[in-house]
Amino acid sequence: MRRKKAKLDLPSPPAVDDTLAARRARRQAIMAKYAGIASSNPPATPSPGPSSAVEPPSATPYVSDFPSRAHSTVDTPAAAAGDRHDSTSPPPDSGIFSLAKGDEEEQAQARAQEMDGTGEQVSAADYDPSLDRREDEHKRVWGGAKDEAIDVEMVEEEEEEEEDVDDMFAVATTVKKVKKVKRVVKTAAPAIIATATLDTAADAEGYYQVILGEQLDGGRYQVFSLLGKGMFAYVVRARVLQGDANEVGKEVAIKIVRCQESMFKAGQKEAQILMKLKQADPEDKKHIVRLDRTFEHRGHLCLVFESLSMNLRDVVKRFGKDVGINIRAVRAYAHQLFLSLSLLRKCNIMHADIKPDNILVNEQKTVLKLCDLGSASDASENDITPYLVSRFYRAPEIIMGHPYDPAIDIWSIGCTLYELYTGKILFPGRSNNQMLLHMMELKGRFNTRMIKRAKFGDMYFDDLGAFLSVEQDRLTGSNAVKKVHVTKPSRDLRQRLLPPSSVKLKDEESKLLMSFVDLLDKCLSLDPSKRITPKEALVHPFIRG
Repeated sequence: MRRKKAKLDLPSPPAVDDTLAARRARRQAIMAKYAGIASSNPPATPSPGPSSAVEPPSATPYVSDFPSRAHSTVDTPAAAAGDRHDSTSPPPDSGIFSLAKGDEEEQAQARAQEMDGTGEQVSAADYDPSLDRREDEHKRVWGGAKDEAIDVEMVEEEEEEEEDVDDMFAVATTVKKVKKVKRVVKTAAPAIIATATLDTAADAEGYYQVILGEQLDGGRYQVFSLLGKGMFAYVVRARVLQGDANEVGKEVAIKIVRCQESMFKAGQKEAQILMKLKQADPEDKKHIVRLDRTFEHRGHLCLVFESLSMNLRDVVKRFGKDVGINIRAVRAYAHQLFLSLSLLRKCNIMHADIKPDNILVNEQKTVLKLCDLGSASDASENDITPYLVSRFYRAPEIIMGHPYDPAIDIWSIGCTLYELYTGKILFPGRSNNQMLLHMMELKGRFNTRMIKRAKFGDMYFDDLGAFLSVEQDRLTGSNAVKKVHVTKPSRDLRQRLLPPSSVKLKDEESKLLMSFVDLLDKCLSLDPSKRITPKEALVHPFIRG
């Protein structure tokens, strides 16, 4: 008698329509919660310029004290009252658009993600880059800058083919089984970072222990809130007590650098670069954060910045968590970012850490400024280091040890713009090795010339061009190297961003989205020499229409 197989009732994933309905309900609840505040404190009218293409939803308030900034771990200066907005180049269009996506656009994006089916999408809103930055900085500073594919132990073991095991009908053979070589990765024990400091008011790592209400620089500034703690400094919000009549009462952001010689020198270098950029942009049209002045406080270098509001990661979290923001808002922000990059290129400077956390907006969310140039350098100072730039925004040439140039910032902007529109991280690799694999899955294999020219090329590729992918063994949990032959992309950027044919968009929306895909494709060329330049990007159809 034939026994019936038990039927397994596996839970099915929620339907896209249910997910969209839940998101709409959540958004309406937030809008209803703050409706009273919004009506009593309406947002200011956005200024003219390219950024006027963004208008926050009227039902959402713009409170001057964002809780997300209080516990932020990014190393960026910011303050809440940012009314200052300067006109830049002519806008791509004169329309005004919401930061939040409309139902039609949100549905199209959800369908595109469903069709993509990668299953590895990571929310951009919930990511904390400072954790990865600390880990990478730890490796770089303490000589642990060996990636996962570098420190490997060769183990020879005889393995049987799976189909030959326990096969009583297998034909006897005299062919000797081949020994397979398995590379097992040895994980180094983490080092302990200790920082020597001469300041008794600093903690063990050299961070200044800020006291609210404290006066800095001989009573010129008074601290009234903390904004964040990053790898190199604390950032506080302060009010000007002394100075010119038009300065007194103004709010500023002060970056208090850690009390350590190397950090002090890095802070001085950042100040020099910011002053150079300020002189090259006297009318403040190029969207780089303005440094007012510097001073010393108990051995800590302090940098005084203009007042701005939240960063772009907070914008995505607030207005487009898991779905991203409106394509026209992305377009306006992209325009301003490429303007900032055009100034950097003109001054021969690489930012080397562009990401949503290092891009601040004013209170109206209409004007952005590129900030945190702590990793910036002259384009000629391109020492090979595999941990430059935060990992998810790190260009492939940095990871491979290939000579790099300002094109690394174009790559980072491409990753950032993708996040703004989708609310997801494009390359969520847990290591440099996995980052390269994700890149090839989307863009295909690297050319042989680039691999041979790269300092770490033989650490990631064998003589035949196969990629040495570090993967975790499911049984033992240890890392092992598996050879992966990449011939063509297995994932498609268009499929990730464009909705299926069943979802109809207006012709104008469809053309705008197609041009956005083309711009991202040009930003994310594996070969840095083929990436789009800031000048070319500013006349691209996505920006100019």
